[in-house]
Amino acid sequence: MPSSATLRDVAKLAGVSLGTASQALNNRPHVLPETRNRVLDAARTLGYTPRNAGSTQSLSIIGMLTKHDVGPPGPFNAFFSHVHAGIEQECRAHRISLMFASVEVDQSNHPVEWPRMIEDNHIDGLILIGIYLTDEAHGELEAKLGRRIVLVDSYAPGASFDSVLIDNLGGARKAVNHLIDLGHRHIGLIGSNPASSPDILERREGYLRALAARGIAQTYIEESLMRREEGYAALGRLLKRAPQVTAVFVTNDDTAIGVLHAAQDMGLRVPEDLSIVGFDDIDLASEIQPALTTVHVPKAWLGKLGVQRLLERVRAPDQPTLAVTVATHLVERESTARQKSSQKEVVLSEA
Repeated sequence: MPSSATLRDVAKLAGVSLGTASQALNNRPHVLPETRNRVLDAARTLGYTPRNAGSTQSLSIIGMLTKHDVGPPGPFNAFFSHVHAGIEQECRAHRISLMFASVEVDQSNHPVEWPRMIEDNHIDGLILIGIYLTDEAHGELEAKLGRRIVLVDSYAPGASFDSVLIDNLGGARKAVNHLIDLGHRHIGLIGSNPASSPDILERREGYLRALAARGIAQTYIEESLMRREEGYAALGRLLKRAPQVTAVFVTNDDTAIGVLHAAQDMGLRVPEDLSIVGFDDIDLASEIQPALTTVHVPKAWLGKLGVQRLLERVRAPDQPTLAVTVATHLVERESTARQKSSQKEVVLSEA
């Protein structure tokens, strides 16, 4: 009967951290020989064997793990649904079975608790979507699956996992440069805060770099979470303290839709009085009125490339860690227009 011991049990018995236990079991460098031996002895004592760590067998079952905020699962995620579709399509093409689960994350996208799919070792490889792993979390996963883990729009600083990422920095710069080219000089940012996940902080950095590169020193950052209702409230706060703002870059489309609704409820015309650019190009972005100018992300390809990277990792387990960055492009729709500052001043004075 398989042992029920976990990596945490091994680390506790050996008197080391989870990360050190994982590195020792996976023969990573920078672990002292006496520490490695202590961890291996603890694993043998407990009967602990990492599933597939170092194995070169083919994949038969892939796990797909997507984030959801702490609490009851939220509504359908318009971004991740396309990533899921890409993963499913690629798995069918290679005759690989797919298991799906979600994991609760905090406001910084750190996992709170792993689902049974991970704890019971039912899978041969794993694709993580939209998750930011702490050292402890990625050490625990590596001990279970070795390097058969691919991060899709996810981050694990210091881990030896392959990843498929979005060009967040470049996409944000395209969005802000578009607004500058339309004559806007007072451009706000909504949908980020210092505790945001790395992808959102990259979009925030892209906003700052685009302005600086064009010689615009003034920034207008209104911190908020990435939710529609948060975007709605954030626009009110931003325009109250900075009524001169004529355009806003929002870090994702769902939050941007909240910003658009807030502008309309305030009596502002979009785009005549306020231009808005989002990020992701979810389906709803082209269906709302006015249709949202946004940064397009090839979402299905994120999923397909994730499966391809996992297959390549199994074929060549010793290859260097690889990060694939997927390019973005701007989709111009109806929510942006050339600045007409005099019109905006009249509307605000009447509101």
